[in-house]
Amino acid sequence: MAPTLSAAQALVLYSVAAAAALLLSPPAVVAQLTPNFYDKICPLALPTIRRVVSQAVNAEPRMGASLLRLHFHDCFVNGCDGSVLLDDTTRFTGEKTAVPNLNSLRGFDVVDKIKSEVDRVCKRSVVSCADVLAVAARDSVSIVSILLYQVPVGRRDSRTASKNAATNGLPPPFFSFNQLLANFRSHGLGLTDLVALSGAHTIGLARCTTFRSRIYNDTNIQTDLASSLRRNCPQSGGDNNLQPLDGTPAGFDTQYFGSLVRNKGLLHSDQELFGRGNSASDGLVSLYSGNPAKFAADFAASMVRMGNMRPLTGSNGEIRTNCRKIN
Repeated sequence: MAPTLSAAQALVLYSVAAAAALLLSPPAVVAQLTPNFYDKICPLALPTIRRVVSQAVNAEPRMGASLLRLHFHDCFVNGCDGSVLLDDTTRFTGEKTAVPNLNSLRGFDVVDKIKSEVDRVCKRSVVSCADVLAVAARDSVSIVSILLYQVPVGRRDSRTASKNAATNGLPPPFFSFNQLLANFRSHGLGLTDLVALSGAHTIGLARCTTFRSRIYNDTNIQTDLASSLRRNCPQSGGDNNLQPLDGTPAGFDTQYFGSLVRNKGLLHSDQELFGRGNSASDGLVSLYSGNPAKFAADFAASMVRMGNMRPLTGSNGEIRTNCRKIN
């Protein structure tokens, strides 16, 4: 069984990790995003988001990973601005049909429900869809673990989206280590962020199409694992057959990193983090596999850093009344 985080450790990490991330964020972002943004505007906003997320995850455990992934795919395309939620219009082609997102991203209905409930308790539309994604991602993790961290909020929503930006900006599962690190650095993130945020794959499932090449072509995969996976993921067909990303897909733990150490990473891009000649990455994977408190702290700090990527604040953008379309 993978090591788990104690309640005492989680309470300490609640504020420490977020504070560390804020100190490393650009001053302009820190000044406009704050965990207390909605305290006076609508104090019921964040508890309402958590309530709806909890209901969704309890109904379908996989939904936690899906909501977490929505936030990642939003932030890595022109910043954390809710653009991933927009449907196509006559003015632009949205991001939902980009190759990394098509038939892959899910949870849009849950976001709609969160937005509806938040607007109801706030009695008006004051919480952005971008903030809904950021807070729902945090809640998705804390509901299946005891990891808590503060989410700076105050983002506003974009009035456009870009299919091309999504196609080119999101790292695919076949990337090499160097390509993954270059991608993260292009977004202002670093090696620790790459390894820590990849740890989000400790929950959820992956489709056959995302790992087929690995189980038939890669040599750095445990033989028995590859043979087992091939039974559920044939060389042709079965693209949407699902496989857990690690041995405990409903629990946020360090099983994912232990799998990498044993050459049992499901995705090619996951296994690239260990055993590919980068001693720093190897060291982090090994550290996290046996130190859940360190992983939790780094993951929380990296989530806050990612959430601070190019947000719209002040008078920029808008607060959408419907997350799927501009006002």
